Amino acid sequence: MYDIKCDVAIIGGGPAGLAAAIAAKEEGAKDVLILERDNALGGILQQCIHPGFGLTRFHAELTGPEYYGRFVDQADELGVSYLLNSMVLQINHETNEILCTNSEHGMTRVHAGSMVLAMGCRERTRANIMIPGSRPAGLYTAGAAQRLVNRQNIMVGKKVVILGSGDIGMIMARRMSLEGAQVVMVVELMPYLAGLTRNRVQCLDDFQIPLKLAHTITRIEGTERVTGVWVAPVDENKQPIKAQEEFVPCDTVLFSVGLIPENELTRSAGIAIDPITNGPAVNQYMQTSAPSVFACGNVVHVNDLVDNVSEESAKAGKYAARYAMNQFPETFQTVSCVTGRNVRYLCPQTIQVTKETEQISLYFRVLWPEQNVRLIARCGDEIIAKKNEFRVNPGEMNHLIVNSTKLTGETVTIEVIKED
Repeated sequence: MYDIKCDVAIIGGGPAGLAAAIAAKEEGAKDVLILERDNALGGILQQCIHPGFGLTRFHAELTGPEYYGRFVDQADELGVSYLLNSMVLQINHETNEILCTNSEHGMTRVHAGSMVLAMGCRERTRANIMIPGSRPAGLYTAGAAQRLVNRQNIMVGKKVVILGSGDIGMIMARRMSLEGAQVVMVVELMPYLAGLTRNRVQCLDDFQIPLKLAHTITRIEGTERVTGVWVAPVDENKQPIKAQEEFVPCDTVLFSVGLIPENELTRSAGIAIDPITNGPAVNQYMQTSAPSVFACGNVVHVNDLVDNVSEESAKAGKYAARYAMNQFPETFQTVSCVTGRNVRYLCPQTIQVTKETEQISLYFRVLWPEQNVRLIARCGDEIIAKKNEFRVNPGEMNHLIVNSTKLTGETVTIEVIKED
């Protein structure tokens, strides 16, 4: 068994893990180690060659590789260590040990003062949504198609239907169009967009790609290769209206039907999971129910922008370092974060009140789109924060900032109120 000791061990070398590692070093942690299962750092951003990253953090429009490249350079300057080709098999938060396999050292055990989970998320597949039909060639998740086209120079099809209006799906609609394919349509089950509005404008509208809201694929046709799909509108219960079903010829179907946090390690370690996000429940320091384990990025909840991931992950790295150095803040009260009207989930799920005054950001997604609304945070009957928004949409993250000195009760509730 190959043994390593470090102050902070970070599982995942994507944008979340890199941001956490940099913050941990800047906070004073001496030995910071990233464990990455791929043969290079960068995570999903290695295949995201489109621009649009870094507008908030770097005030520049960068591609995915340019964005994570800046983090890699900074991590190298600070002396962050990393083990590539390392698959983590188990974490033990009671002994603060991580067990993994490494291509060079074989079975490896990492002893850490604290741990940060930054494993990201994975795509839902056709199997997750159970579309009937045969199993021909030409069926891909949007992310798998993105990797093939952008990193391996393999064109996946010529006539494409995309199921789901998630951001990756819309971005691949543009990418396939630029490569000469015909994107016949994007089909979305819900009556509203699942991704960012800017991606609809830049990836669909600019390329005149039809978006069919409140529609779904009912079955797939083809033997050796996809020959087409049946598309139908859905009723208010999301059930297909078979009488209005139509056949759409195509040779490729891309699925952009949601993301799932990579939390097998989290669950096996006995860490509390939020039933809505399917990620670990955390407090404002990104600390999980296991005190020595922190989590950040899409492993906690699926974010809309990578800049949000970086900000959240820097917080996790900072406080993981403080925990490892025995400098973690003392708390005297726990406040639960509660969802109110038109709020699907909240992150963090709890707030630890300390003697220090803090400005705490509460991130959330709405359940349905609305215009002319007010975002309100209440502690008991008192409104402690509010903000007006012209529009809210489930595909876009919202947040409110609350002052910790105003958290005098046991709960804080976030709600979205429709203005007259």
